[in-house]
Amino acid sequence: MMIEAKAIRNRSRVWWARLLNRRIQFTMDMMTLVAAFALAYLLRFDFNIPRDNLLAGLRQLPYVVLIQFGTLALAGVYAFIWRYIGMAEVRAFINAAYWALLPILLIRVSLPIAYHQWRVPLSIIVIDTLLAFGGALGVRVLRRALYERYEKQLQTGYARSLPKKPVLLIGAGRAGVLAAREIRSRGNLDIEVKGFIDDDPNKQGSVIYGVRVLGTTGDLPELVDKLRIDHVVITLAQAPGQEIRRIVELCEKISVRVRIIPALYEILQGNIEVSRIRDVQIEDLLGREPVRLDEDEMRQFLAGKVVMVTGAGGSIGAELARQTARFAPARIVLVERAEFALFNIDRELRETWPALRVVALVADISDAVRMRNIFQTCRPQVVLHAAAHKHVPMMESNVTEAVKNNVLATHLVATMAGEHDVEAFVLISTDKAVRPTSIMGATKRVAELAVQDLNQRYATRFVAVRFGNVIGSAGSVIPIFCEQIRKGGPVTVTHPEMVRYFMTIPEASQLVLQTGAMGAGGEIFVLDMGQPVRILDLAKDLISLSGLRPNEDIDIVFSGIRPGEKLFEELEIAEECLTKTRHPKIFIGQLAVHPPDRVRAVLARLAALSESEHETELRRCLSDFLPEAQLEQVERAAASRSLAASQAEVLESGLPN
Repeated sequence: MMIEAKAIRNRSRVWWARLLNRRIQFTMDMMTLVAAFALAYLLRFDFNIPRDNLLAGLRQLPYVVLIQFGTLALAGVYAFIWRYIGMAEVRAFINAAYWALLPILLIRVSLPIAYHQWRVPLSIIVIDTLLAFGGALGVRVLRRALYERYEKQLQTGYARSLPKKPVLLIGAGRAGVLAAREIRSRGNLDIEVKGFIDDDPNKQGSVIYGVRVLGTTGDLPELVDKLRIDHVVITLAQAPGQEIRRIVELCEKISVRVRIIPALYEILQGNIEVSRIRDVQIEDLLGREPVRLDEDEMRQFLAGKVVMVTGAGGSIGAELARQTARFAPARIVLVERAEFALFNIDRELRETWPALRVVALVADISDAVRMRNIFQTCRPQVVLHAAAHKHVPMMESNVTEAVKNNVLATHLVATMAGEHDVEAFVLISTDKAVRPTSIMGATKRVAELAVQDLNQRYATRFVAVRFGNVIGSAGSVIPIFCEQIRKGGPVTVTHPEMVRYFMTIPEASQLVLQTGAMGAGGEIFVLDMGQPVRILDLAKDLISLSGLRPNEDIDIVFSGIRPGEKLFEELEIAEECLTKTRHPKIFIGQLAVHPPDRVRAVLARLAALSESEHETELRRCLSDFLPEAQLEQVERAAASRSLAASQAEVLESGLPN
């Protein structure tokens, strides 16, 4: 039935297009302009036009209509698609009316009285201008109204059997208006908007796009019961996480389902439809503000360039490729050793950006011969290096592989970038490189120092970007928690006081590209990660968003701090440690640069030790090179004692809220 309805809709669109082709548009406008001029004369003379005035009007009609028609064309009116006419297009009609009024007035003033039959009376000029251009606009508005009504009827044809669910929209601002208009204009949605909820006292009782503001969030329990609301939809633009959390908790108390529309910036950019209502997600509760990019700088950095993304099949690498595609690069080269992951992002880019040239290459970045061939063949101008081993506990027992991939392979790819005159090389680093307590963090810190050293040897701009945990990335805590909830629990938290910084994958990727565009070379950029989040609170939120109750429906248990983990990650966002950039979320770390000879010596030492897989010596080498590192985890015993005490407290008094 859906396919049949779609076919009918497509045929109807073709029919409308044929009916209102350009020739018919011209004809309808001519008829409107002629009718407006005639009506202006009729109104001027109370529908009883004297014979002399009638003859004068017939002489004036051709040049008045031609002038008006010409100004419509010059104002760009005929470039508009009639069914999408709106307030943005009204200005063109006003401009056309203004430029038509001037020459007609000029003719009126400049012609002598002897040619009075060619002089249009002032009253006629004013009335005709209002009627002519108002009529031309009105015809288009009528066309849009008929189209929307027809589309709605067509959509409701196969959705009529679906019962409508009564909903309330929370937030009567710009996003709420967009949501209400979209929902009411579409007949294939199974929801009916009963009203707005808004805490602004000035909006109470007002009607916005045909929907009344019924009350504040304090009135929500009464309204939900009175109107038998199925669920509420949060339509707040850029609402802080605390506000969304408050609404979610309120809805949980009155046992009504709560959903949310996409972020307003996604809707305005055309990334997603406003009607794509979804359940509240953990990203909404964290309340991350949307990233605002310097679009011109990004376009200059990426447009028309060959961009290579290593680790392109991973969550960060894939998003870097998606974001890069927006800025019209000449070609995107995807480098990934996991075949299926590469296949997925390659297919996605080709479907989303059919005009984009995509080169998908299966390759291991530690393979010098393969990577050299790729650089020689593809000649990338920008390299976004996202390939890395990032799982902290796993790398503690795979030290050699961490060094090979995170340090030596990174140095190999970066060196080739310098040798092949790449314009910019961006290394994806981590907050775990700050005073590292893990092999993963230590290897990423060495990688930062390696690219800083290369920046002094080549013309390529080498920069590194540090950020914390990314929501939903492969192997991160949120997908693990979600999987545990799906299985019925328990949800395992390492420690009740464990906290982490979080940001979304698109946000991190966009800021990485921005740093690549603004970096002069040699910087280590640090992204503003916002406020840290307690992992225990994160687990509770995810359980609640799944419609369950923490420690009642789903248990939370503590598993203990794993090898290499810290209770608190550090980002060094103190004013004395960072320098502000022109972007409010990007800082430059004031970090000491190691002597080049020492960096090159330790790289050679790590390469030799990794060949023989001396993991103990590798760990010692990293510790000696990074005096700030704490790879031995001498504080683990104290953390274990703290965990045992916390578990005992939980058993006695229950989990804290």
